[in-house]
Amino acid sequence: MIRFDRVAVIGVGLIGGSFALALKQARLCGHVVGIGRSAANLALAKDMGIVDSVATQAGDADLILVATPVAQFASVLAAIAPRLKPGAIVTDAGSTKRDVVAAARAALGARISRFVPAHPIAGAEQSGAAAASAELFRGRRVVLAPLPENSPESLQAVEAAWAACGARVSRMSPEEHDAVFAAVSHLPHLLAYALVHEFAGRDNSAQLFGYAAGGFRDFTRIASSHPEMWRDICVANREPLLAELERYAGKLRALRALLERGDGAALEKLFAEARAARERWLSGEVE
Repeated sequence: MIRFDRVAVIGVGLIGGSFALALKQARLCGHVVGIGRSAANLALAKDMGIVDSVATQAGDADLILVATPVAQFASVLAAIAPRLKPGAIVTDAGSTKRDVVAAARAALGARISRFVPAHPIAGAEQSGAAAASAELFRGRRVVLAPLPENSPESLQAVEAAWAACGARVSRMSPEEHDAVFAAVSHLPHLLAYALVHEFAGRDNSAQLFGYAAGGFRDFTRIASSHPEMWRDICVANREPLLAELERYAGKLRALRALLERGDGAALEKLFAEARAARERWLSGEVE
């Protein structure tokens, strides 16, 4: 079994903290070093037993996880590149992959083979070390986006680490990853933020929020997510996201036409097809 003597987590929040806890629970790591911008969050992470020490550099870590907002990757990777120990593996938890890979290539140069891109599909509205849980990744997907330069050993090590966290690991190219998640993750977040912001700006916003119930709460749950993180994701993946936004706008225009015509039969057919598709997904028929 692969074991890492020293793991560095850069960004000890929900994802980074949960990764550290899960590796510890699986007994796949020895010492965990926490690195981040907030001294208070790092102190909390140490008090909670998420990390064993706090530092400003990854030092001699065998495995380094970068779990910061994606706009910070360029500076983070540039900082750790000169100090990578021989054989060290760097991976990430970024929600976009093409920009992250570009940042890694720029920072690591000939050592790009050490970087294995990854994306755990296990977000939540909460953030920070306080939200971390060793069970966060259990049964959830983690996508690896391997590079041509990655060695089989590096891929195996990162895959084993996520599998030990309880995750189901799959692989995609960075391009396919960004196209898929623009549709199923980035667009829904954009829509949720937009709807809440629209209601908040109306003169009768207090009345609207006062009468909003379960449907509005469910639809807008993800608007409670970390604004900085989602700002970075949307900007980094803006081309695929713009394409998805245009497709969705087309669907809204079609729905508007049905409403203008009062075409109840067509609306019901569309609703029934959407409901059936969602039920198939929830039942596990569609993965």
